[in-house]
Amino acid sequence: MPSTRALKTRIRSVKSTKQITKAMQLVAASKMRKAQDAEKASAPYTKLANEILTHLASQGETDRHPLFAAKEKIASRLLIVIATDKGLAGAYDANVLKLYAKNLLEDDTAGVKNKTITVGRRANRFVAKVKGVEVVAAYQDLPDDPSGAQLHAITDAAMDAFKAGDVDAVDIVFTEFISSVNQQATVQRILPAGYEKVEVSENIREAEFEPSAEEVLEAVTYRLVEAQVYHALLTARASEYIMRMLAMKNATDNASDLIDDLTLAMNKARQGAITQELAEISGGAEAMK
Repeated sequence: MPSTRALKTRIRSVKSTKQITKAMQLVAASKMRKAQDAEKASAPYTKLANEILTHLASQGETDRHPLFAAKEKIASRLLIVIATDKGLAGAYDANVLKLYAKNLLEDDTAGVKNKTITVGRRANRFVAKVKGVEVVAAYQDLPDDPSGAQLHAITDAAMDAFKAGDVDAVDIVFTEFISSVNQQATVQRILPAGYEKVEVSENIREAEFEPSAEEVLEAVTYRLVEAQVYHALLTARASEYIMRMLAMKNATDNASDLIDDLTLAMNKARQGAITQELAEISGGAEAMK
């Protein structure tokens, strides 16, 4: 059995680790709420974009736009895979990268060429080890609210590849935040552009488009695709934080259990040492008689 000194040292070490995991749990919980709030704040814009596109589609405008042109057979596609930068989020990376690998295998079997955009260090490292994957761009250390140059860069890379005919479709592989107990790795198609048909308000139906309906359609379509990329990044980040929070909670609980076990072992070792000392004293007393 380890000595009481060794057990005390180990208990201090586990307590220190517990403090770190508890702090990481609290930070992840706070960041998760912020990511959820940011994702909810983008919902009104997406709703309005769907209204405008529904109205323009009813007038046949989308039929002539290249971003809405869908091919019967897809010969190549671009995959945008979103993973973490730091890990320590349970099975988060494993789930999304497993789904990405499954899509690569399906493309290979169907004879579909593919290209990849990676987001996150874990995605970068994984794709670098996969033979034959063409990486268009790699991004890491994105902010929790990636609404700046990084978001535009990802959207532009996808749209440019689609417009140029380099790919016939663009899909995002990410983790959808469904609830605090349910996060699902999923694939969402963003190009050819799609939209949700909704009821069009009277204001949209009576609106005059300036400078023209075609230019408005171009701008709205870009913003809608960008909003879909933005949504994927935000919901993926919220999923990352909830899974990291749960992983750190489990680590904290395990540390507490280990501290209890080590404390019990230390008390037993201390009691054993006391019992041995008493026995030696009694033995010495008897020998002196």
